[in-house]
Amino acid sequence: MHIQKNPVFARAFKTAFPLTMPICVAFCAIGISYGFLMHSMGFCWLYPAAMSLFIYTGAMEFVTINLLLSAFNPLHAFLLALMVGARHLFYGLSMLDKFTGCGHFKKLYLIFGMCDESFSINCSAKLTADVDRPTFMIIVTALNHFYWVAGAIAGALLGSLINFNAEGIDFMLTALFTAIMLGQWEEHSEHRPALLGICLTFICLLVFGPDHFLLPAMGSILGALLLLQPLLSGRQRIKKTSIKTQA
Repeated sequence: MHIQKNPVFARAFKTAFPLTMPICVAFCAIGISYGFLMHSMGFCWLYPAAMSLFIYTGAMEFVTINLLLSAFNPLHAFLLALMVGARHLFYGLSMLDKFTGCGHFKKLYLIFGMCDESFSINCSAKLTADVDRPTFMIIVTALNHFYWVAGAIAGALLGSLINFNAEGIDFMLTALFTAIMLGQWEEHSEHRPALLGICLTFICLLVFGPDHFLLPAMGSILGALLLLQPLLSGRQRIKKTSIKTQA
């Protein structure tokens, strides 16, 4: 009824909802896995519900499980979250123009809710003249947020209802990041950044040990990529030019 009385919202919702359906499937599946994992670690459903609602950073939420079970170290948690979410700095800069005119509170929520998938849709969507872009972006962000929270809660509740041996389920996090890496490897032809990351991580593991290597590894990877970005970009442009010339 409310949608019918608000044609601006209705048009934006009808445009946004189909675009988010693939994300709904993915977020619900990963969110359920996250909820199961949280339950297997001894947390009630309120924890994944609150974390998915207020943190809303999929990779960091998985990492936060270990932070909650380890000694209290806010500086380590802050730096780790900064490293994991560093890519959002570049997302935010590229969306400044699109967020213009959204209003203060809408802009705050769009900044908070900017995940990879919402950024992709809001950045690339071609809207007709009758669809209000700020409303469209809010709906996309809110829908994706809802999918993630719903999946996490569903997983936690199912975990409390279904009795099963949860031994080894914590390997899910390793499998998730491995699958993401393999997907990125297949999607991109430029593999030098990935190989650089693997080498730097291995070196930090040897130098700092398995309990303290993560932050140095992520910091060294970020620094190395920033320093080598002009070189990598230049070689990538040369490669694309060569391919076009051959074609």
